[in-house]
Amino acid sequence: MSQEIQKGLSRAEDREFFERELASFVPDSVFDAHCHVWQRGAFTLPDSLAAFHTVGFDMYLDLMEDLHPDRRMAALFIPFPPQPARLRQANQWTAEQAAAHPDFRCLFFVAPNDDPEWVREEVKRLGAVGLKCYHTYANVKPTWEAQIPDFLPEKFIKVADEEGWVITLHMVRSRAVADPGNIKWIRHYCEQYPNMTLILAHSARGFQPAHNLEGLPQLRGLDNLYFDTSANCEQMAHQSIIRILGHEKLMYGSDLMASHGRGRSVGTADTFLWLGDESPVWVEKHMTIKPVLVGLEHLRSLKWACWSERLSDSAVEDIFWNNAAKLFNVNS
Repeated sequence: MSQEIQKGLSRAEDREFFERELASFVPDSVFDAHCHVWQRGAFTLPDSLAAFHTVGFDMYLDLMEDLHPDRRMAALFIPFPPQPARLRQANQWTAEQAAAHPDFRCLFFVAPNDDPEWVREEVKRLGAVGLKCYHTYANVKPTWEAQIPDFLPEKFIKVADEEGWVITLHMVRSRAVADPGNIKWIRHYCEQYPNMTLILAHSARGFQPAHNLEGLPQLRGLDNLYFDTSANCEQMAHQSIIRILGHEKLMYGSDLMASHGRGRSVGTADTFLWLGDESPVWVEKHMTIKPVLVGLEHLRSLKWACWSERLSDSAVEDIFWNNAAKLFNVNS
């Protein structure tokens, strides 16, 4: 099916799920504080998105209809980590997509060896509001065990502090926010550079929520620390942030492209796993299960977290719009 004809990926079970579980929960206005856009050939797409070889501003809006139809949308566009040779092109193109609407913002993807003064100039030239990094650019093996400065050196934090930028961080290491090294560097960066705002992606990468329950109390008192919910399907990951640090610190994020796979993340033992469309778990003795989009499972987990914490409608609206709109200076 051509990209011009295919507008989204929702199936009947997705639409039924939304109406049953989410229609009365998702507010009228949604700021997506963590989502990716991309160009053809930047990387190998998952099978679920093979028809969407290029996703810019217009296609992003079409795909969001799969998750929360008929809502006012704004977003923080993040370049998907491309091949190093395509970083400049990805940053340029992402900025052009964000410029299509005054409520949209973008981040600038940095590699550890980038010159911080060049980064400063490029971020200003492109109108970005901050930085994104990723562990695959760290010069350590395996990169999943990289310390934060291995892929987010302090030289970038200093510039972000001077310019008042945000930085979205997908931390790694096996115990995520419970890891002593991650706690050390998050506190150091936030305390030493108070004019920089640090956003911990995936609800502090709390795909195993026990890590959040252990680590988040050690991050109290950091006014410039925020979180986005992106693609985390564990209720307690979001709920722990709300209870320990406050709902004002949490922002919804779809994590397109992960949002449009099928299945969900599952915390198990002291780690987590992903159940995908092809995982051999969907046929049970009582029925064959039709997995829905990850983005819908993620939204339901956020609904359960808000319900469990007895959040008011206005607090839910904060998570979906007001917190991000304030941080990124978007009109309400």
